[in-house]
Amino acid sequence: MSPFPNLFSPVKLRHRELSNRVVFGPHTVNMSNEGLPGDRHFGYYRERARGGAGMIVVEPSPAHRTGVLIRGNFLAESDDVIPHFRRITDECHSHGTTMIHQIYHVGGHGDQDNSWEPYWSPSGMPSMHDPWGSHAVSEAEIEELIVSFVEAARRDRDAGFDGVEVYAAYNCLTDQFWSPITNQRTDKWGGSLENRLRFSVEVLSRIRKMAGDDFIIGLTVSGAEPVPGGLSIEDKQEILAWLDERGLIDYVSCGTGSYLHDFSKIVPSFHFGMKLGVPDAAAYKQVLKHALVTAESRIKTPDNAEEVLAQGHCDLVSIVRGQIADPHLVNKAREGRAEDIRPCISCNQVCIGRRFRDYWASCLVNPSVARETEWNGDTGVAASSPRTILVVGAGPAGLETARVAAERGHKVRLVERSGELGGQFRLAAGQPERGEIGGLLNWYQTQLEKLQVQIDLRHEMTADDVVKAGADSVVVCTGSKPSRTGFQRVFPHIRKLPGVDQDNVCTVHDVLDGSVLPATNVLLLDDIDGWWPATGTALHLAQQRHMVTIVTASEKAAAKLDLSLMGDTARTRMVQHGVEVLLATALEAWDGNTATLRNLYTGDTEEREFDSLVLATTNTSDNALFEALQDKGINLHTIGDTVASRTAHMAFFEARKLALTL
Repeated sequence: MSPFPNLFSPVKLRHRELSNRVVFGPHTVNMSNEGLPGDRHFGYYRERARGGAGMIVVEPSPAHRTGVLIRGNFLAESDDVIPHFRRITDECHSHGTTMIHQIYHVGGHGDQDNSWEPYWSPSGMPSMHDPWGSHAVSEAEIEELIVSFVEAARRDRDAGFDGVEVYAAYNCLTDQFWSPITNQRTDKWGGSLENRLRFSVEVLSRIRKMAGDDFIIGLTVSGAEPVPGGLSIEDKQEILAWLDERGLIDYVSCGTGSYLHDFSKIVPSFHFGMKLGVPDAAAYKQVLKHALVTAESRIKTPDNAEEVLAQGHCDLVSIVRGQIADPHLVNKAREGRAEDIRPCISCNQVCIGRRFRDYWASCLVNPSVARETEWNGDTGVAASSPRTILVVGAGPAGLETARVAAERGHKVRLVERSGELGGQFRLAAGQPERGEIGGLLNWYQTQLEKLQVQIDLRHEMTADDVVKAGADSVVVCTGSKPSRTGFQRVFPHIRKLPGVDQDNVCTVHDVLDGSVLPATNVLLLDDIDGWWPATGTALHLAQQRHMVTIVTASEKAAAKLDLSLMGDTARTRMVQHGVEVLLATALEAWDGNTATLRNLYTGDTEEREFDSLVLATTNTSDNALFEALQDKGINLHTIGDTVASRTAHMAFFEARKLALTL
């Protein structure tokens, strides 16, 4: 008996039968080359098709030149994309996957520096994406937009897609026409419900006329508009029921968040609860008689998916970041190997976080993302001649090196000086709401045991120990250690903070590993721009009823977290827990319990009293073992923080890259 009977029951979607209910939903990965899908896209979607996804919805193309949002968007209004998409659809079809392509236009929320066009919107309202205004479209321009959607669908049909998904979510062009907030027109395109729906009716009906019956038409939607006077969930139910009764849609896919507010819910982090989008999807399921409903948003695992399907809240589930983290999620679940699914930790750091920096998206826990063509997917090729590998250090770099090397057939020994796997990454799991990291570390424990990796805990190896081990290759992953100098980038000429050697000074690592319990009134020195060691530890202390003040040279609290759509939610929690933040301020000296603080705008100083000082500063590499081994004549490698103190995703990446060559 399958543990997921609903998940693996087939379902008919217009002319296609899906073998399972799992969708790899649309999300912009920014991998295009001059607007064309290339090898990165090909490998990325092929791997999810190989992994068993019942349906893939490829990231959107702008329907019209005024809808370009990011540099990596596919070409708008160009047939040049057709053969490149055809390569992807043909490959994914060979694995039995139904292929859909999303078409969008963000309306008044564009990016002029990418589109070099004004933002076209129903009523010329200000953009919610930047400080600029939008252009209220004329009737002739509305017709041009409708034709552009139909032409985009025609290109998708010619490229081998089984259908399209029209974007009507998050208050973008289509639902800007729906909403009385953004549609203030008095002609036939505004006012009454029928008039406000006219744009979407024209787009959907003309696509059907162009493409014929054997073509799926879906609709991306979101929940109630989170501002007074916006569309309620009942309003949205009425709209979707109206479209459904007229046979204009085959399915709707329901996300969360909006450009109007709650933008962070569009790609919700671990700050949000699981199955975030299910209530809205269930509300739409109640009123739709023909169209299927896809639930999205924090449905991460087969267990989540099975539960919401069994409860009748939806017909399909979109698991995006879960299938980014493990592209073989579906097949592993089908085979009864759910424990082998590499878990997403909802950190947003390397998927949406990289995309917001205008790089192609990847994944913190799965560095094969965007390298699938180069690395032949997510699973390494077996080694031609298995060897013995010694890995010293069981942080992210050591764990991934050991796992991949063993998966390729090598005999691996992993040695860790502490009593647990995970290194400093395990400390992060102890920060508020970051427990999903612990789930990832448990996954590594399971995989290493299955791969028969020899794990030696509470053992610190010397250079002589390494040489005596006689391994064919040695990988040193001893990581980094906290700096205790109090160095601040705003004072690059001062190597050590005056007073930092006092007994009431510690590091965030001391706090998180429990070796130090600071006194009640804590000053936390943040020299890492609000990154997790600083912000997460401040929240950790505040929730333990400490009075916490952060001093940072940054001009914004938790600034580094904005790229992963977590800055606003982190700042909310800081306010809720009474964390004070002194912005554009440096710590000039620590004298007993007195902090001398300098305002970086004015140069003025003030003195304030605190009980403890906690340092959140850049680590230093712990490379002593590597240095001691360099002249020992062994096949030696080092990666991760042992080379330079950086982030977990660099450790995972370097480990995978190295292990594929061992």
